[in-house]
Amino acid sequence: MSKRLIRIALILLLLPPILAALAGWLVAPAYLHPIRRELTPDLIREADTFFSVTHADPEEFDVRAPDGVLLRGWKVTPRHPNGSWVLLFHGVADNRVGVIGQSEFLLRAGYSVLMMDVRAHGASEGRMATYGWLERNDSRAVIDALFHDAQQRCLSIPYHGGNPCPPPRHIFALGESMGAGIALQSAAADPRMEAVVAEASFANLREAAYDYAGLRKSPWLGKTLLRPFAWTLLYRGEKITGFPLAEISPVKAAASRAFPVLLICDEKDEALPCRHTRMIYAAARGPKQLWVVPGAYHTAALGFYPEEFQRRVLAFFGTYRGEP
Repeated sequence: MSKRLIRIALILLLLPPILAALAGWLVAPAYLHPIRRELTPDLIREADTFFSVTHADPEEFDVRAPDGVLLRGWKVTPRHPNGSWVLLFHGVADNRVGVIGQSEFLLRAGYSVLMMDVRAHGASEGRMATYGWLERNDSRAVIDALFHDAQQRCLSIPYHGGNPCPPPRHIFALGESMGAGIALQSAAADPRMEAVVAEASFANLREAAYDYAGLRKSPWLGKTLLRPFAWTLLYRGEKITGFPLAEISPVKAAASRAFPVLLICDEKDEALPCRHTRMIYAAARGPKQLWVVPGAYHTAALGFYPEEFQRRVLAFFGTYRGEP
């Protein structure tokens, strides 16, 4: 009888990690191939309405990534541009319209915005999402294209009428969730990106996997009994991509270059709890601010506290534009 109880106990002890390992193996492809939210005519009309309210001028803006992937987006300028640009990065399984709310108040404040569909999202090409590994190079290509476009327009007298035609004065970034992680890694790789606002970023893919393994309720469970989920997820992911997924890390990015960051975490975020943002904050070497948003859920800071969100973001970017 005692041996039988021991066998049952062993089965109960070993079954959860075995099932977790199997789940991680099965989930890995979906992790790299998120559901694509198409850029539908209805979404385009919604965006056009936002732009008309702010009297902004959107243009199609297509960029070739270093590996040949075509990235599609919008380059949007306000009626009275202040010379600074903000790259907006949406979350996973979303598209550029997902950051339309952020674009509205930035445009009103005179910032021009670049709203790109991240690779493997929206209208952009790409076989898989790499959460910053390839996307940081995509961001560099987008900034290159922005400066090239400005240069070509300056050569066109009909465009500027003989008036001064300066290049973009400042380049900033604002991202949420996956987009926040991409923004941080992009800024680490390209010093032209001067400051970053990052809401609800993941610390690294391993930490994010612990949360998924713990069913977004207990990272402790994901780090202990169900830890094999993260092991097999990352292992198979690396076999599929050929990239070291464990090295995809906004924490390391924030520590690698001293650039200013405004880090936002939502108090009731269960998808990427505040510990992720706190890890990035602890590692960041540049000027840093942390805003814990009371009562807010994942990427909901703007919806919960629109005036405070706008005030903090505009003050942050204004500091690095040299505003008094």
